[in-house]
Amino acid sequence: MYEEGLVGEYYHTIDSKNRLSIPSRFRSVLGDHFVISKGVENCLIIYTLEEWDAFQGRLAELNNFDEDARAIKRFFGSGSAYVDVDPHGRILIPAPLKEYAGLTRDVTIVGDTGGRGEIWDSDAWTATTSQESPATLTKNLMAKGFKG
Repeated sequence: MYEEGLVGEYYHTIDSKNRLSIPSRFRSVLGDHFVISKGVENCLIIYTLEEWDAFQGRLAELNNFDEDARAIKRFFGSGSAYVDVDPHGRILIPAPLKEYAGLTRDVTIVGDTGGRGEIWDSDAWTATTSQESPATLTKNLMAKGFKG
């Protein structure tokens, strides 16, 4: 059975007003409102509202007396934004998030098969993926107990 998901790799541009077109296949899953957040690899993460609520719930369980827990809560709390899709299928990328991810004009939007998507500066995406060997990634996953 075919199920919609955030999969694939798409090349888009950010216009002079910081607007970015979201792939139609992503929009069919995300709807007109979703969340973008700082990622840990200098990219932005795309969350459905449901996935974001679940993630926030996991963060809320962290101990507020733990310094690392407070830091990660601040990282995601201050580094996230609810976004709305305009009638042309675009979202506005807030300037601090654009700067954090080093987004220039050309971006690559990718699915991560975990129910989320990612927005990368295209040059950064190319540099990151050119260093990844599928054989090495598979070996590393198998060492962590993954059974494909």
